[in-house]
Amino acid sequence: MAGGIGSRLWPASTPQQPKQFIDMLGTGRSLIQLTVERFLPVCDPDHFWVVTSRHYVDLVRSQLPAVPPAQILAEPEPRNTAPCIAYACWKIAARVPDAHIVVTPADAIVRDPFLFGEVVGSALDFAAGGGRIVTIGISPDRPETGYGYICAEGDAYGKVCPVQAFKEKPDLETARAYLAAGNYYWNAGIFVWTAATIMDQIRRYAPGIAGVMDRLAPSFYTEGEEAALEALFPQCEKISIDYAVMEKSPDIHVIAADFGWSDLGSWSAVRDHLPLDEAGNGRVGEHVRLQDCSGCIVHAPDGEQVAVEGLKDCIVAVRDGAVLVCRLSQDQQVRQLSQGL
Repeated sequence: MAGGIGSRLWPASTPQQPKQFIDMLGTGRSLIQLTVERFLPVCDPDHFWVVTSRHYVDLVRSQLPAVPPAQILAEPEPRNTAPCIAYACWKIAARVPDAHIVVTPADAIVRDPFLFGEVVGSALDFAAGGGRIVTIGISPDRPETGYGYICAEGDAYGKVCPVQAFKEKPDLETARAYLAAGNYYWNAGIFVWTAATIMDQIRRYAPGIAGVMDRLAPSFYTEGEEAALEALFPQCEKISIDYAVMEKSPDIHVIAADFGWSDLGSWSAVRDHLPLDEAGNGRVGEHVRLQDCSGCIVHAPDGEQVAVEGLKDCIVAVRDGAVLVCRLSQDQQVRQLSQGL
């Protein structure tokens, strides 16, 4: 899934080129390229499918040349994750009815791809039996208020366990209680199932979306698909897969681990995954100079010359003539700060 705009990471992430297509950490590879790399041990490149906005199709093609162009699906408008997932799974099933599918966002990072691959493999094995959905949980290391949580019926670390409930982003006191309980895991938005399983679940719990997909399906792999998609896809309810299926189905399981996952949803998260100097500063860019600064992140990956003096716990980000200077403690306000510029 590669259709988001990452507005909390402005000015690096913009509607024209959002964070999944950007080298956020100075690795030389964009987040979507890193996502593909971590799945290569379990999936051949010609088995990748990307669902994105029609505005980003060329970006996907240029960054992922090994993905067959016919497997880059262009949404005519954003309708959240349930229609996005349904479209991909219905289309895959039209060619490969017994497909085993992993759904993942394109804009996260994983520090331990080997462990990640082992967890995904275990989830695939369990889901292969049919009728069961597995979601990947992240063992929390702090009382995080920026993520949703999965409550397991027991200890799901390294093994598949039934899900008791999905929880929305909590306040700090609730997050501390989740951490202390030991059976709550961050929801990474990664799902594993067979094509038949997810189609059955969507038919059961989101019949409106299933109906749209059934009307769209006769056009798959024909010249009329784009026009049919344009007419029918906007009729789907705008709803996440969590609300549409996960919170309603009794057939959901979770397997959890700590493989250094982050959705890089804020500038603080980006800083947390950068090498830091002795003063706790993280930087991306060849021409960045800091003096008497501490706890800052400076992001200038396109060769801009940036000099910063005397700042503490701040964000300085530069891209295409746009500049952000903001306290790290206020990084959740970046979306509002950038509106109207």
